[in-house]
Amino acid sequence: MTTLFGIDLAQPQFWFSAVEIIWINILLSGDNAIVIALACRSLPPRQRLGGMVIGTLVAVAMRIAFAGIVSTLMTFPYIKIVGGMALLWIAVKLLAPNESEQHHAGASDNLWQAVKIIALADIVMSLDNVIAVAAAAKGNTALLVFGLGVSIPAIVAGATIIMALLNYFPLLLWAGAALLGWIAGDVIASDPIVETRLESWNDEGLENLRMATAVLCAAGTVLGGMVLRSRQAKESL
Repeated sequence: MTTLFGIDLAQPQFWFSAVEIIWINILLSGDNAIVIALACRSLPPRQRLGGMVIGTLVAVAMRIAFAGIVSTLMTFPYIKIVGGMALLWIAVKLLAPNESEQHHAGASDNLWQAVKIIALADIVMSLDNVIAVAAAAKGNTALLVFGLGVSIPAIVAGATIIMALLNYFPLLLWAGAALLGWIAGDVIASDPIVETRLESWNDEGLENLRMATAVLCAAGTVLGGMVLRSRQAKESL
């Protein structure tokens, strides 16, 4: 009988859980595809596919690694605040790439810089997403690895499509960065320390706070990108 790491592949439950993990990961990987596309868009054409594949592998590896510890991590105060601020920095950085550094850096340096950006962003964005994937795996590491591994082509395909659209619709760059800012704001506002300090608030009030923080961070990302681009334009004169 065919087995995978001791798992009976003939069992319908295995395939049901595997499909569930794949579907969940695809649904929750839209933001990851955006980060991958934005981070790799400035790479030389020959390196873009490599950057997307490596970045996706890193993202999937992060989710596997976080599966066992994410529930504990999310209970610590300030973790989400620090992560959200890091994601904000990434969003602004993607809007205002340092052209001078890109010209002087080697191709390999640019590739690994893109991978670092993808990895850091995925650390923040996977904190919530990985819970759903881990729950579907029901503690089965082999099933988790299998399901996430099969999801890799879908994430790469999504990033490829987004990157192609960026060439025809440059405004999508700003929309993507604003979305990352929105996610960062939502992460910051959902930190345990915020909920503890505002425990007297009802659910509607907390939800409004998260919405307001997300909107402010999205707008701040766009504004920050505009300021940095304007400053770079003046320095290049």
